[in-house]
Amino acid sequence: MTFNSLQYAAFLPCVFLLYWALGHRQQNILLLGGSYLFYGTWDWRFLGLLLFSSVVDFVIGRQMGRAGTDRHRRSLLLTSLVVNLGVLGFFKYFNFFVDSATELLGAVGLAPATPVVEVLLPVGISFYTFQSLSYTIDVYRRRLEPTESLLDFCAFVAFFPQLVAGPIERATHLLPEIQRTRRRPRWYQVRSGCVLILLGLFKKVVIADALAPVVNEAFAQGEAGSGHWLALLVGAYAFALQIYGDFSGYSDIARGSSRLFGIELMRNFEQPYLSRSITEFWRRWHISLSSWLRDYLYVPLGGNRRGPRRTSINLALTMLLGGLWHGAAWTFVAWGALHGLYLMVDRWTGRERPDVDRPVGAGDLASILWTFHLVCLAWVFFRAGSIGGAFSYVLRILTFGSGSVVLGSVLLVGLAALAVIAVDLGQRTSGHHDVVLRWPELRRGLVYGVAVAGIVLFSGGSPVPFIYFQF
Repeated sequence: MTFNSLQYAAFLPCVFLLYWALGHRQQNILLLGGSYLFYGTWDWRFLGLLLFSSVVDFVIGRQMGRAGTDRHRRSLLLTSLVVNLGVLGFFKYFNFFVDSATELLGAVGLAPATPVVEVLLPVGISFYTFQSLSYTIDVYRRRLEPTESLLDFCAFVAFFPQLVAGPIERATHLLPEIQRTRRRPRWYQVRSGCVLILLGLFKKVVIADALAPVVNEAFAQGEAGSGHWLALLVGAYAFALQIYGDFSGYSDIARGSSRLFGIELMRNFEQPYLSRSITEFWRRWHISLSSWLRDYLYVPLGGNRRGPRRTSINLALTMLLGGLWHGAAWTFVAWGALHGLYLMVDRWTGRERPDVDRPVGAGDLASILWTFHLVCLAWVFFRAGSIGGAFSYVLRILTFGSGSVVLGSVLLVGLAALAVIAVDLGQRTSGHHDVVLRWPELRRGLVYGVAVAGIVLFSGGSPVPFIYFQF
């Protein structure tokens, strides 16, 4: 069964109505049962994998709290890393490494017999693996006391609003939210949660799903070495808007629905396409992943404490692994490598410490456009089916390839861009993601009406799965 945003919207009220009639422990039981039911609608067989990962890290966390020596604690942490990354590596990268090795040996004249094993990728495995690992690592670092409740810990790992596509919550933040007694949300919290859900559905259905055919057509032509250069350029813009609407839309839905249950999730996006440098972009795009990679990979590697050369190596390794986290393909590695190079150039040119809190002004337009086009170049490699296809796409644009341009597609992308700019500028200037609640009633009602009408209008076709469900 394929998840989609409307199924999620139908699932949510059923759990919500029962939830607030229960006590704290019963609420957590419902959250856990609802989360497993939600996950099991995709493939019930992988519920065992989710439970296995949770139980392993719960037991390891308790043992760390009782360990008498640092050596014992390190061995427990190593066990957690080996188990979690081993499971992730097998399900996500087995076929990739086997196929890559086969191609490499074939290139030197060898034809090895390779195992024929089709490994199905469990949805959301990258997200809940990193989330669970944050617990054992922070317990090891003594930043968090191990929990004694298996129920609370399993609910933390499997919390359904963000289970399959994030944000990747830290145990230091979400686990206490699960453990504490929750008061019924006030009317403002309910309204703001519903506004976030509505905004997320609008981004997903009206922006991302509407742009999907434009993106598919552009990349089919570009990777084949055909298509008008302008159509391909517009296609790259369309994918940048599609993946932003798709992923930030999911994050808004997750945050809004979680708020209805009295639990706050972190912000995962802060208007990334208004960034004035790539460094700032990564402080605003997929914040939960970028901060995870920073705290649990980049800093342990040495961060920027060991000189410029080592800093550049650490940045490159972090972004390469960040690219590989997204998927088992060389295109993702290339995407990560490009962003690693961008970040190194930012550091070399003194742009590694942007004033992210400074308001955006007209004087920032050139920096914003330059940063956006660098991001779009990398997105081509992210979206393409192969490295060769990505290069064909880019070269077709740079050599001004001829062909036809569909004016309707250009207009649709332009309207989507205006919608994204309007939403992001409103949020940036106000400092609130639910800025619409601060508007006059008439204006607010008009926005609600347009959003609902758009969702109804654009939801009649075949459901388009969330892009990040594959990661």
